[in-house]
Amino acid sequence: MDPIDRKIVAELQLNARQKMADLSEKVGLSPTPCARRVSILEDAGVITGYSARVNQTKLGLPITIFVTVELERQASDAIAAFERSVQAFDEVMECYLMTGSRDILLRVVSRDLTSFDEFLEHHLLRVPGIRSTQSSFTLRTMIQRNTLPSG
Repeated sequence: MDPIDRKIVAELQLNARQKMADLSEKVGLSPTPCARRVSILEDAGVITGYSARVNQTKLGLPITIFVTVELERQASDAIAAFERSVQAFDEVMECYLMTGSRDILLRVVSRDLTSFDEFLEHHLLRVPGIRSTQSSFTLRTMIQRNTLPSG
């Protein structure tokens, strides 16, 4: 990626809905070469999609919980089975394979504590292969970035 590609990515992270003419002006290209570069960035997997950022509280999901999971086995088949299982849970916004004493970190959203308890009891804790879990509730979000650093 050259500096112009980096500018394109940075601008699209700020506003993916802008017109190609506006984007091309901001990055110093004419619209056709700019559109070609965007297409190349999409094909290369640098740009993986476009979406709207929404306020989870206004959608009735004000609670964010980080759940660490320790698996009974850390073999690749056990990790893959866990990953397949949690993909079905809409409450799980992010899932990371981690180093350290816990194997998995989940970011979960919930309507309230009762809903989270139901999610744990009826979904997450029924996933085979879990040795233990630990939940931490956020009090407030201090920093949340939606754009990656320019590198």
